[in-house]
Amino acid sequence: MRGPAPEGRAGGTERGGGVEERDPPDPATRYEPRPTLSDDDGERAGRFWSTRRIPAALAALVVLGAAGLLLYDVAAVRAGQHAMYWRRALAAQLARQPLDEPWVLVAAGVAMALGLWLLALALTPGLRGLLPMRRHSPLVRAGIDRDAAALTLRDRAMEVSGVQSARVRMGRSKVRLRAVSHFRELDEVRDDLDTALRAGIRELGLDRAPALTMRVRRPVKKR
Repeated sequence: MRGPAPEGRAGGTERGGGVEERDPPDPATRYEPRPTLSDDDGERAGRFWSTRRIPAALAALVVLGAAGLLLYDVAAVRAGQHAMYWRRALAAQLARQPLDEPWVLVAAGVAMALGLWLLALALTPGLRGLLPMRRHSPLVRAGIDRDAAALTLRDRAMEVSGVQSARVRMGRSKVRLRAVSHFRELDEVRDDLDTALRAGIRELGLDRAPALTMRVRRPVKKR
């Protein structure tokens, strides 16, 4: 019969007439969650740009159709044929039509508004509902939905003692909190909310931390 293992070798295994020792698991090797990014960590990330496929496709189709029709008419005239009726009628109408007529001004205003709208779509990023997060790697871009961020901060606010209800509006540059406290002093509740929400905003890892404004009040008494 084999006797008990020598002291200090209970965790070993017998191999080749001897005992191979195994080191006990090191508590320091356990998984620890990665700390959240601070304002000085990572790279700045710009806003996400919307592709805007539908406006781009509509503008391209209109320009392509108008250019193709005009090019066909010019080529037909160069080939010795008559110009299309619509172009001759439009030229004659514009030749004798005063420019201060109401319909001319309205058409010019509509064309200008459409052009400004297309310029605004081309020069602005869009996707206002997606907040960019700080880039920890140049190969990865991340963002968080504005409603999801507001819901996260609202849950943080509801964890504060004394808060009966809370409503959070999340913007790109400002977070607005409206809370109702049914017990505790309002100043104490406001201080705890300020601490909790500032920590929550920091843990979101946004590219630009928004400012925090809050309003805490008592519930309205029912008559």
